[in-house]
Amino acid sequence: MIETAVDGDVTWVTLSRPDRRNAFTEPGLRALRSAVTEAETPVVFLTGEGAAFSAGADLEVVGGLGREEARAFAQLGQSVATAIAEAEAVVVAGIDGPARGGGVELALACDVRVATPAATFAETGVSLGLFGAWGGTSRLPRVVGEGEAMDLALSGRTVDADEALVMGLVSRVVDEPASVAEEIAGNDPAALSVLKRRLRDDADRAVQHAREADAFADLVERNAGDIAW
Repeated sequence: MIETAVDGDVTWVTLSRPDRRNAFTEPGLRALRSAVTEAETPVVFLTGEGAAFSAGADLEVVGGLGREEARAFAQLGQSVATAIAEAEAVVVAGIDGPARGGGVELALACDVRVATPAATFAETGVSLGLFGAWGGTSRLPRVVGEGEAMDLALSGRTVDADEALVMGLVSRVVDEPASVAEEIAGNDPAALSVLKRRLRDDADRAVQHAREADAFADLVERNAGDIAW
């Protein structure tokens, strides 16, 4: 479900499963991690094919997981998000259309998030008795603040591109998000790498991620019969 292409100093990584709104299975997550970490350009542009950025985890998969499998699936998603955050390249998310659940969390792991006017965002897991467990419980409050994070996560409400801009979930709303990736790629690669690492320097989140995966596994076990998309 992952397609890659190189355009100058930008590697395009496209989530390509439009019939499932670019929802992720385990192989798709692993492919995304490889595509981002193996990129040889200073900038990666992450985008989705079709009408959505990503619906996050494929609920047909999640609904069939046992408790230990659910924990492992959450940990895999966390590892992919961490790989994006720690990638050598600057990763720019171009969000056009809906980003839901894990799709929001993968965008949060990117260094820069740019939306089109058609973009929308929601952490809808709570309506299914779940929550986003790909590092979102640590990254969302860091990006938008605790109050906004609590509101988004607990209500499951949808915000449009303009509101996402106001709360800091995205940094720009433009018609062509790829232009921002190209703008960044026009700068010195060594400076980009150093700046990314200094701006990313924060406390270790390993303990929080372990607790997040455990809580997600508990909810999958409890609500297994009701999880569906």
